[in-house]
Amino acid sequence: MDCIFCKIISGEIKSRMIQKTVHSIAFLDSFPLALGHTLVIPKNHHLKIQDMSDEENSDLFSLAHKILSKIDNLTGSTLFAIHNGKDAGQQIPHVHIHLVPRTKSDSAGAIHSMFKPVKFSDLEIEEVFNKLK
Repeated sequence: MDCIFCKIISGEIKSRMIQKTVHSIAFLDSFPLALGHTLVIPKNHHLKIQDMSDEENSDLFSLAHKILSKIDNLTGSTLFAIHNGKDAGQQIPHVHIHLVPRTKSDSAGAIHSMFKPVKFSDLEIEEVFNKLK
């Protein structure tokens, strides 16, 4: 497998490792969007969060929670983002959480600024609601 994150985990590619646990690692992003931009990833290769075991999932989010406080201390606010699959914007097909320090002046905006406004009918909303509940 030619996964850059798997190569980081194996030590084949150097990284600025912040912390590691039994199932996860946290390291600085090589192409940061802000100073302190950190990635938290599972050690085992998984494309999507739902492919992970409950133990791996718990470990991943526990590590993200620990690192989040440190990131938040840099600027006071942190974007916590997961692109879960290619169509969701995932560029590297290995689960990863972005922790990006945010400031008022960074011009990144809110999540709603990422999408064009869409209006859904009440029927569409009710149908998806019934599928999800």
